[in-house]
Amino acid sequence: KMGTHFIIVGLLFICGLSLGLECRRELLVNMNFPGADMKSLSSPDAEHCQYLCTQHPTCLFFSFTGPDWTGHKRQFYCYLKTTPSRRPKHQRPTLGVTSGFSLKPCYPDPQPCLPQLYHHVAFSGIPYKSLFTADPEECQRACTHDPDCQFFAYFKKGFPHAKHRFMCDLKFSRKIPRIPIIVRSASRISGFSQRIQHTQKFATACEGKLFPHTNIPRFDIDVLPAVSPEHCQTFCSVHPLCTYFSYISHTFKCYLKNNPHQMPRIAAAGITSGLPTRFCQPNNSKTYVGIDFPHSDIRHFKTDGVESCRRSCTEDPSCQYFSIVANHNGTRHCFLKRVITMPILPGLGKNAHFVSGFSLRNCQYKAT
Repeated sequence: KMGTHFIIVGLLFICGLSLGLECRRELLVNMNFPGADMKSLSSPDAEHCQYLCTQHPTCLFFSFTGPDWTGHKRQFYCYLKTTPSRRPKHQRPTLGVTSGFSLKPCYPDPQPCLPQLYHHVAFSGIPYKSLFTADPEECQRACTHDPDCQFFAYFKKGFPHAKHRFMCDLKFSRKIPRIPIIVRSASRISGFSQRIQHTQKFATACEGKLFPHTNIPRFDIDVLPAVSPEHCQTFCSVHPLCTYFSYISHTFKCYLKNNPHQMPRIAAAGITSGLPTRFCQPNNSKTYVGIDFPHSDIRHFKTDGVESCRRSCTEDPSCQYFSIVANHNGTRHCFLKRVITMPILPGLGKNAHFVSGFSLRNCQYKAT
């Protein structure tokens, strides 16, 4: 029976390839697309993996190694893939591996909705808040109604340490794009889509409090690439534990800090510090001349100027930021870009004492 199953799946796969790059939501269970890996990420199931592929700028298909995969120890991994032909080179029936395709052709596609509770799975990551709930369903509701929570881990009643039983750990993942690399380049101009918002509750734009030529030493909780103090301030504003930040301009490094008891400031050239803006939107209209955001392209085209490129980015639901490249002949090209913003788990694994899951905020139904 298993052999017949593999034959049927293989025939469906071959028939699907002949149809081109149409919307393909189905998952191919016990089928592997070997090779062509671009990136691997922790993932609890094939649905989550498919969304990761959809949000990646160039991923076209994927393979997911589930809990039944015995080929090596890398269970719960999502392998993002692409090829010049835009199709998998090979397919191989493999127990414990599920494969599928990006949902990019399915536009418009909703934000990831992942309602499943993952029993006997622990999502790692440091919690920003812990509380006690009667069951994992209540923990998921707590995560859904907390605007900072993207995923959670719940300690079951049989957890070996009694003090942790029934504990619900709420965890955070950035909701705004993190630009992997920022480079100085005289022929480049970069900026952000004006659709990006770091909070859904406040539409009003505001200017946050900045302290030029000031450093706040120590208390670091994260270090991120950022193009300006305002960009760094946005990262601080969406992090539930960030109380203030310091930004070093010549290295493009943003230091998020946590100390609710004091804010020791010292004079320092080339460093700007500041406070988060939690109750209003950042201003995304600033343009960065002489700055390039390389890689992560989704498409590019000739443009007649910055405002035209920004407008194209803002009107494209997939675009988060852009760079304009000026050629020697005077023509300019607008490169629209994006990165993954859905929850990327720092790690996960089998553990009989845990139940884990995601916020239901993006789901079509209302969590009660």
